[in-house]
Amino acid sequence: MTLGEVFLSELAGTAILILLGCGVVANVALTKTKGNGGGFLLVNFGWGLAVFAGVFVAVQSGAHINPAVTLGFVANGADELAPGVEMSFTAVLVYLAGQLLGAMIGAFVTWLAYKKQFDDEPDAANILGVFSTGPTIRAYGWNLVTEVIGTFVLVFVILSFSGTPNEIGPLAVALLVLGIGASLGGPTGYAINPARDLGPRIVHALLPIRHKGSSDWSYSWVPILGPIIGGVLAGLVFNGLPMPVL
Repeated sequence: MTLGEVFLSELAGTAILILLGCGVVANVALTKTKGNGGGFLLVNFGWGLAVFAGVFVAVQSGAHINPAVTLGFVANGADELAPGVEMSFTAVLVYLAGQLLGAMIGAFVTWLAYKKQFDDEPDAANILGVFSTGPTIRAYGWNLVTEVIGTFVLVFVILSFSGTPNEIGPLAVALLVLGIGASLGGPTGYAINPARDLGPRIVHALLPIRHKGSSDWSYSWVPILGPIIGGVLAGLVFNGLPMPVL
């Protein structure tokens, strides 16, 4: 694969991930939607299916669609980021750039899909919640811990998939994300993906949305740094454990 193909693959997969993921949040959170009040479990299922679709779209590049996954492979000492994509500093940057731009595109298309509902939404918190995560109790240190734990589970289990005889592919990752959301998503909304939070937050800041309020940049470092730490730790721990290949 060329790095250009890697970039386009990660961009497209992440864009689909964010479109469907932020889309389910919009459907639940915005007042004048068919899914308003559908609840957090609906959001969990929506994000799981968003990952399912995104992984299929980005399969050519290994379907990282998440900087924490890419950096987890780096920390794990992998020779390749995907079959045919050698590990290199340039390749890592290409993955990260595709993921961030894809996340921004997905967030922008979500806004297009719900344009009139955004226009009629009076609650700034509901609007921001479509684009980015936020804690139920703001305690930055503990919020960071939550994101580290959730992302550690995500990346560690993804790395474990390579040594197990499963043939369910993207569905396995989708169910994993669904489980993380249902089990660990309550405190912070489980960003577990720096691009998922940063890209849409930038779009929120740029878009001319009525009543949108602040983009809450004071919290934004948590869903960026937490997943990075969690992904890197998962790669290091996995690399240090004797994992049997079945």
